[in-house]
Amino acid sequence: MTSKAIQAGWKQAEDEVGEGAHEEALQTLREIWGEDGADVAQTWRIAGDAKAGLARDSESKKTYREAVSHYEAALKLSSSDKAARRALNSLRSEMDGLGIRAGGSAILWDDGAPTFTGLVSIIVVIGLILVALKVVPEYLEGEKPVLEGSILMEMTWTDTSGGTHNGKIWIELYNETPMHAESFRANAAANRYDGNIFHRIVDGFMIQGGDFENGDGSGGHAGAYFGYCGNGGSVSEGGCEGDMTQWVIPAEFGQTHDPGVIAAARSSDENSAGSQFYLVDSTGAHSLDGSYTAFGMAYKGEIDGVATTGIAVIDAISQVGCGASESTCSDQNKLSTYPVTIVSVSLVD
Repeated sequence: MTSKAIQAGWKQAEDEVGEGAHEEALQTLREIWGEDGADVAQTWRIAGDAKAGLARDSESKKTYREAVSHYEAALKLSSSDKAARRALNSLRSEMDGLGIRAGGSAILWDDGAPTFTGLVSIIVVIGLILVALKVVPEYLEGEKPVLEGSILMEMTWTDTSGGTHNGKIWIELYNETPMHAESFRANAAANRYDGNIFHRIVDGFMIQGGDFENGDGSGGHAGAYFGYCGNGGSVSEGGCEGDMTQWVIPAEFGQTHDPGVIAAARSSDENSAGSQFYLVDSTGAHSLDGSYTAFGMAYKGEIDGVATTGIAVIDAISQVGCGASESTCSDQNKLSTYPVTIVSVSLVD
């Protein structure tokens, strides 16, 4: 049973709040504090009203937050105090508009209906559920095999019997060879490889292409500047930043020439790699380890439900054969009977 003194104190404090005498209202509440009014929800609610009035007068963030804590204290003592709940929701909305973080726990429901914060929370939860319904099954099936920054190379060729084929190779570029990876991505992004041929095809070894300047293995520059310049077979440091046609890549040896590897072709100088590359077939090419930069690997796994190694495509291309009348058929620079064309080299995000 609430004493008459406390009830009178509440009435006086409410009147003082209504008159804008907020400090006086707080003093009145302090006077009934010892009359067992401290642990009553109505005391805290009126104190919240007084603090909210002071906050509006002073625009003090600290006072705004004190008002919030008073309303929350009232609701903790009496969760059915609708006046405290509505006052708290109104104050929180006001603080949001002023850019003041309220702190504490948000009120999601008021008198059986969702508040604005509650509605926003419901929308967010529904969105998260929808995302989970899409992402979780994909995760359970296994992560997508193609990583960000990978390469998709699409090719077309004709075999010795006249059959036309198309192939795709997903290539993951090594982090350990950042300059070669950056150069290859830059040339791919600029579409320099699209429509070019593999000019050197050696069965049991590798297939080589990437000369977008001359198409015969005598040209092709790096896609980015790394401080090295190539001119007429000689390599120097610096001095050609403004001339892209002279850009070359310094060596980044260390990776092995396993089956499916993509590596950089170069001249006699180990720092002379440009745009040309070669793909190693299923035999591997470990005799080149430590002399040429291997900077990526054809993906081995499953793409969109279809098993792929990339190496199978390289092997198929390496066996296209060359024309009997071509004098280059027997050496290490043979050209295929029909052009093996790179349709596109694209970045996979």
